[in-house]
Amino acid sequence: MGTMRSIWKGSIAFGLVNVPVKVYSATEDHDIKFHQVHAKDGGRIKYNRVCSECGNTVQFADIDKAYDAEDGTRVVLTDEDFTKLPAAEKHEIPVLEFVANEQIDPILFEKSYFLEPDSASPKAYVLLSTVLTESDRTALVHFTLRQKTRLAALRARDGVLVIQTLLWPDEVRAAEFPSLDGAEKPKPKELKMAQTLVDSMAGDFDPTEFTDDYQLQLRELLENMIESGGKKVIPAAEVEQGGEDADVVDLVAALQRSVDEAKSNATKTKTRKRA
Repeated sequence: MGTMRSIWKGSIAFGLVNVPVKVYSATEDHDIKFHQVHAKDGGRIKYNRVCSECGNTVQFADIDKAYDAEDGTRVVLTDEDFTKLPAAEKHEIPVLEFVANEQIDPILFEKSYFLEPDSASPKAYVLLSTVLTESDRTALVHFTLRQKTRLAALRARDGVLVIQTLLWPDEVRAAEFPSLDGAEKPKPKELKMAQTLVDSMAGDFDPTEFTDDYQLQLRELLENMIESGGKKVIPAAEVEQGGEDADVVDLVAALQRSVDEAKSNATKTKTRKRA
């Protein structure tokens, strides 16, 4: 699977058949990442994990999770406490039932994971994948990952088993908008015209036909800013010296611009001489 690293190992319990699998995150974020900086001098903003009791900065290894009960009682849980829970201890993905694909409302879909066979023979894996494809059904399973148990949809996608975790129904907000109460129904003529428009714009879904224009424009903006320089662009050498005073940084920036200009002028002079 290239550079993909499995995040969990377990097995699908499908009746009396056990299907050992490795789990991988199926999606990744390609958005351009930003850091928070001080507007005045471009210095990186750093967040310290400070304890409200002793005032010390705390390392991640020394951080546990706590639950505050309604009466103010605080319970502290360590990672060990979480892994002791029966649902977390059992590395099993039990199939609960098989439902028609269209019965799962897309609003419930949360995150997707690829499953890879993790046994000497992928026979049981291929059998489950094939039966899901041919029956047009989705297996509802229980999936426990990272201290959370989810109901999940297990389906086949081009021969590969995919798990899509589902939100619990009470996690989807009720959409109650008074503005829709007593709204007038569309007239037959309006509906017919709208249907004609839908038919004229009908097509087969191919996500590769569409582009993320915002990210492309953002990348172009960044590249143009780097090329043209200016106050908002801090050269790489300077970014590493983040601990210096703003005045020193300004001086370094001025010197850097002077060096760049001198190099540029020298190149222009050489070009003229050759001509």
